Amino acid sequence: MAKKNIVVIGAGFAGVYATKRLAKHYKKNKDITITLIDRHSYFTYMTELHEIAADRVEEDAIQYDLQRLFCRRKNVKLVTDTVTTIDRQNKQVVTEHGRYDYDYVMLGIGSEPNDFGTPGVKEHGFTLGSWESAIRLKEHVRDVIRRGATEHDPEKRHALLSIAVVGSGFTGTETIGELRDWKDVLAKENKIDPDEITLSLIEMAPTIMNMLDRNDANKAERYMIKRGIKIMKSTGVVGVHDTYVDLKDGSTYPTATLIWTAGVKATDQAANFGLQQGRAGRILVNKQMESQDDPDIYVVGDVSLVDEDGTGKGQPQIVQGAEATAKAALLNIEAKIENKAAVDFKPNYSGFMVSLGSRYGVANLMGWMHLSGFFAMLMKHLVNMLYFVQIYSGYYLFQYFMHEFFRTRNNRNLMRGHISRQGNVLWTIPARLFLGAMWLVDCWGKIQGSGSWFTDKLRLPFAWLQTAATSGASAAGADATTAASGAEATKAATTAAKSVFSLSYEYGHDPLAVFSQMPTWMYNITKTLIPNQDVALFMQKAMTIMEILIGLALVAGLFTWLSSAATVAFVATFCLSGMFYWVNIWMIPMAIACMNGSGRAFGLDKWVVPYLQKTFGKWRYGTPKALYGTDTTK
Repeated sequence: MAKKNIVVIGAGFAGVYATKRLAKHYKKNKDITITLIDRHSYFTYMTELHEIAADRVEEDAIQYDLQRLFCRRKNVKLVTDTVTTIDRQNKQVVTEHGRYDYDYVMLGIGSEPNDFGTPGVKEHGFTLGSWESAIRLKEHVRDVIRRGATEHDPEKRHALLSIAVVGSGFTGTETIGELRDWKDVLAKENKIDPDEITLSLIEMAPTIMNMLDRNDANKAERYMIKRGIKIMKSTGVVGVHDTYVDLKDGSTYPTATLIWTAGVKATDQAANFGLQQGRAGRILVNKQMESQDDPDIYVVGDVSLVDEDGTGKGQPQIVQGAEATAKAALLNIEAKIENKAAVDFKPNYSGFMVSLGSRYGVANLMGWMHLSGFFAMLMKHLVNMLYFVQIYSGYYLFQYFMHEFFRTRNNRNLMRGHISRQGNVLWTIPARLFLGAMWLVDCWGKIQGSGSWFTDKLRLPFAWLQTAATSGASAAGADATTAASGAEATKAATTAAKSVFSLSYEYGHDPLAVFSQMPTWMYNITKTLIPNQDVALFMQKAMTIMEILIGLALVAGLFTWLSSAATVAFVATFCLSGMFYWVNIWMIPMAIACMNGSGRAFGLDKWVVPYLQKTFGKWRYGTPKALYGTDTTK
């Protein structure tokens, strides 16, 4: 076979998908070389830009390094450069720093926001068309909220604290939903009332989210309104200024943050290749994804336009469309190389999913399955992860899972903050549950049956209380046989001691006590606190109840720090009593480990502790504010 060079321009959804598939298909064919050219050294997961813009995940969470994506594909050459044109006569792809021979080109340079020439959008508005634009928007939002929090002029303050999103498509609704999640965090950081931060979704059409089934869209709209997002339908924006926008009806709307998501078009770069363009600058292709000007140039993703129905609209500019076009193109390149029959582009849209923040979304799958809330968001994550399966990247599948579920902050994940690695305490949850379960298992025999500790008979570890209460001998000369019941009681006490914890046994050996007898100072304290048998019986019951409460609290993750501290105190007390064994000393370091916030990672402390901190803090110190002595609520 003659050597063939395939050059893929653009490392977007379509380009990475196609390159991975081609590389796998030709991994044993040394005559096929694949070159992937992109101006960045990474692939950006474009559909999650709103998560960066609203500070849900780390800035690099949606960047996937191309070297790591293709490290095992020896037949793929990676080039970081900007393509300027395609020299069709000499069959070369021309970049700013070089030329690359090709037999077949796959052009997937994507799309960019379309402001339709609206005055002021480029100068004063913000878009979400790249990773860089998401970073700029995040920094701007932080800045205007910070300035707004300390602004005394009511009009300026209102404009600075108002954020407007134009367009209710996928990008617009997901952005406004993510900003709503961030709003409470921003308010807290800047010491202002969250209600002062206004979020508005502006749509020119009489309905919003028109890419969805109407019932799903209405459900999403109700959710946004419930969360305080202002929906402005049948409202067109005709001009954008620094602190306000002009509306089509002649009025103005105050905002220092206008986010334009009202449309997309092919990148301006598409005009550099001398290929026929259609609506919104998209390059016209036939059903085999071949450019209408050159059958060796395949155009995929958002920049391509397959006019199947003759309307000129083309296929939707979504990830599913990008994958479908890339699949058709790569199969046809393989068909030409291998002299096989060509295949036509077959759109396959399994559904639409829209997130409205980190915890709620709506989805329409296969046209008949309608999901909302938790299950819609779960499905969206599964679809996102499926892409990494399709491009054979287990490493970045793992990274996605970590960023979306474990490395989040401020409760912003599908599990409402649970399972988030807050200081790595997530991994102490099994220890906390086990420790709590051990308390409950140990107490089970103490509260039921003939061995109940609630009878009028002292049992270990309270046998030593009886000794302390009834013995008149000095602590220095006292031993286990000085109890009122003599040697027989001591023998029974020792036997009972071995059954205090089920882990006290070692095969063929008696367990080794931490202390062979009670220290003198402990004896004196005990004798003072427990002067008689009645007090000892009361303490026996009270301590059993306390153990049960500690176990339940640890299992539930409630007051985990106090419960763990109590565990340390109880175990230390049992050790000093001379009735505790080294085989169970693990309870102390385990309890100390659980004190590091394990109840907040997955337990009731997640809600209880912040509530108590807020309530008692407000009661004692009042509510922090960015401004004092000025009424800024009007």
